[in-house]
Amino acid sequence: MVIGIVTAAVVVLFVAVVATRPADFRVTRSTTISAPPLVVFAQVNDFHNWSGWSPWARLDPGMKTTYEGPAAGTGAVYTWVGNSKVGEGRMTITESRPGSLVQIKLEFLKPFAATNTAEFTFQPQENLTAVTWNMTGKKNFVTKVIGLVMNMDKMLGGQFEQGLAQMKSVAELAAGAAAGK
Repeated sequence: MVIGIVTAAVVVLFVAVVATRPADFRVTRSTTISAPPLVVFAQVNDFHNWSGWSPWARLDPGMKTTYEGPAAGTGAVYTWVGNSKVGEGRMTITESRPGSLVQIKLEFLKPFAATNTAEFTFQPQENLTAVTWNMTGKKNFVTKVIGLVMNMDKMLGGQFEQGLAQMKSVAELAAGAAAGK
């Protein structure tokens, strides 16, 4: 009986600790790219370009991707089915302002279901473009439990940094080609 009471107390304490964890999360990373905002914007606004810089495309070269709707901009849809490292999901561009903003509804189907918002902003800075990549969402109970041992910012932040570094290379090469270099 004592073991049962102790076990119940531990479970209640654990649930209470998890319940007090923040319900929202945000992961943000930024970089500066030597290219005009429209050149950088094009890398994000057209899902066909993501294979050149997305860190997840490199995790599963055999990933199946499909595109629906317009080729780029609001309404463009990208779906993927991949290995356990990339899972399965769908992205839909919900807002697109040339050279300024791309907002994406990000729906994960596997390995777990979640809906988040990804947002890319582009700010001109003299001959450069400052790019910021944000992802926000809600944590359910399971995500809060995982958050006790894994930090979402550290887990995804490194992938955002890798993607932005690859985007920088691709966009700077495209800007150089457009300038005739």
